[in-house]
Amino acid sequence: QLSNAASKMAEEAAGHKFRAPVRLVKTPDDMERWFKSQAYADYVGFIRILNHAVMGRTIGDDIAASPVIGKLVAMLDTLSRWVDEVPPIDQPQRFGNKAFRLWSDRVRDNAKELIGGLLPDELQDAEQELEPYFLQGFGNATRIDYGTGHEAKFAAFLCCLMKIRVIQEEDAAAVVLRVVTKYIALIRNIQSVYRMEPAGSQGVWGLDDFQFLPFIWGSAQLMGHTKLEPKSFIDESVVETYADDYLFMGCIKHINKVKTGPFAEHSNTLWGISGVAEWSKVNSGLIKMYKAEVLGKFPVIQHFPFGTILSLEQAS
Repeated sequence: QLSNAASKMAEEAAGHKFRAPVRLVKTPDDMERWFKSQAYADYVGFIRILNHAVMGRTIGDDIAASPVIGKLVAMLDTLSRWVDEVPPIDQPQRFGNKAFRLWSDRVRDNAKELIGGLLPDELQDAEQELEPYFLQGFGNATRIDYGTGHEAKFAAFLCCLMKIRVIQEEDAAAVVLRVVTKYIALIRNIQSVYRMEPAGSQGVWGLDDFQFLPFIWGSAQLMGHTKLEPKSFIDESVVETYADDYLFMGCIKHINKVKTGPFAEHSNTLWGISGVAEWSKVNSGLIKMYKAEVLGKFPVIQHFPFGTILSLEQAS
């Protein structure tokens, strides 16, 4: 479905009129329009393309990648360097360090150049449409928080790049294993340095305070693994051994680092997942949960902008 849409858009790219995307889901009644939209079909299709591409692969695998993957990684390295250059400030509040706003300002001031560097000459006009997804992919500078809605915006940014054929479908594994891994490392550093609050956290009943997609793609990586079963991630020594190879294990390692107390108490939903027999069932269950708990929630989608690449028009 995404391939067909991308082919059509690539054919039309020369004369295509890009425009800045705007929020269109303004009341809970508008959610039905979102579920039936081309944007929803393309975004879920993108999640599934990447999911399929990383099945049975480790982060260290030698994988095909076009030059844009290297450019995306370099861009995220630049943003990481800026975190080092914008240290937290002394303030009375423990959480939400206001230096994050200075970092966000720098990203915003350089966004046109950062995104333009990824695009060929004939697609430079797409920058205005890509920029809001990109800028909203690192958290909210006013509230100094980050959650799965912000993660979804960065994924939407990557989805848009695939839809306009800047990222090729054969890059799908590299998008997860090179770009998303770098993005997650950056986000964890931002959360730690600037003491970000979780946005819309469900606490103990949520999957994770900040992320969701790495659990989906990380469970896909583990499908068919001869030794590691879902129950394996409860064992901290196993997690330590495999955290650099599998996104799912890396997520669990991070949770073990930032949370205290029994795992079953602070991460009840994940504890339940450890009881599932096979990774394929974990993977399909997580995709279903993502569609319900993130894509199905009005408080998340009301902030989602729509343009010509991700359109709220009814899916064809």
